[in-house]
Amino acid sequence: MQIGPILTALRRHRVATFLIALEIALACAVLCNACFLIVNRIESMRITSGVDEKALAYIAVDGYAPEHAGDLNARMVAGLSALPGVKAAGVLNTVPFSPRQFINGVTTDPAGQHYDHIANMYNGDAASLRMLGVRLLAGRMPTQDDYRPIENNFEPKESMVLVTRSLADALWSREDPLGKEFWCVGFHFRVIGIIDHLAIPQPEGRGAGTEEFSVFVPVKPENQLAGTYVIQAAPQDLPRVFREAVLAIPRIAPEVVFDHEDSGLVSDLRERYFRSDRSMIGILSGVILALMLVTALGIVGLASFWVQQRRRQIGIRRAIGATRADILRYFQTENFLIVTLGILIGVLLAYALNIVLMKVYEVTHLPVAYLLASAMVLWALGQLAVLGPALRAAAVPPVVATRSA
Repeated sequence: MQIGPILTALRRHRVATFLIALEIALACAVLCNACFLIVNRIESMRITSGVDEKALAYIAVDGYAPEHAGDLNARMVAGLSALPGVKAAGVLNTVPFSPRQFINGVTTDPAGQHYDHIANMYNGDAASLRMLGVRLLAGRMPTQDDYRPIENNFEPKESMVLVTRSLADALWSREDPLGKEFWCVGFHFRVIGIIDHLAIPQPEGRGAGTEEFSVFVPVKPENQLAGTYVIQAAPQDLPRVFREAVLAIPRIAPEVVFDHEDSGLVSDLRERYFRSDRSMIGILSGVILALMLVTALGIVGLASFWVQQRRRQIGIRRAIGATRADILRYFQTENFLIVTLGILIGVLLAYALNIVLMKVYEVTHLPVAYLLASAMVLWALGQLAVLGPALRAAAVPPVVATRSA
């Protein structure tokens, strides 16, 4: 099949060719970036929390007097622990995927002149640490002496802490982090253990690789840490146990107000946190399908119009010896060239759109693999869309075509 005659024919239909190529270019740009966003969202939803989500529930209450927080903790932990099915209860300021987060800048500079990274501080008692079930990679777990009172409504002034592997690597690169020190607004922390995974409560929007920048600070749940609790139960019993715990709170602590929005099963908190991501995936998937349908219809419409317009030329070619396969290849090659032009323009548009998304949504650079995959999809779509009109063109009998001249 000679390309020259096809290009000559396309130059005679510049406007129609350009419009279809532009439609394909827009489809390419949107397809690349939409698929990229969908994959990013799916990957973010697969984040490992590092805790036993199916066995844990988080309970938050408000409305208590700070001076009575210690007594509230004692009553809440005792009351929750006594409920049927509860294996353990403890005091913990937050859990993964909770709306409550406690982020602070951390630095290895004792003077605190600059902050290296932002980390989430998990403040909890010994029971809460056991319930989280984090996996220790190196060092040791806190001893009873490591649990200290909070000062100035922040942290213990001197703390022996656990940090995640990802945070340790960020702070000290390939050095051994055990025994290393870091600071946060004048508070001093020393690393005694490295844990595998512990996601921050709000892992999105903080930059790639920061989802597990977590510190567990062992504290005594006195007046400056109260109102937030974690309970553990068998996964099959947890929904019932949580409902009974909510109903029991007015009896255990009549003065408090249960926070429905911030409380829930940790698995439900995850589902709630990623709800907007699932909605975005659905919307983007719908946009992709609609765009592919519109593009296919545009190709079918143009090819059908050209087949009808070229019936005389098709008949002449058939009369001088062109086979049905020759006619079919002609239209398929013509479509391939138009789609290729659209893809070339679409690559530029895709990168331009990616630059905008990088500034607005802080996504990473668009990998070349998405461009290649989108090109393959559009080439395949173009060939499928043109197949029907091309087969109709190939089926035109030479005699009928010449009589229609």
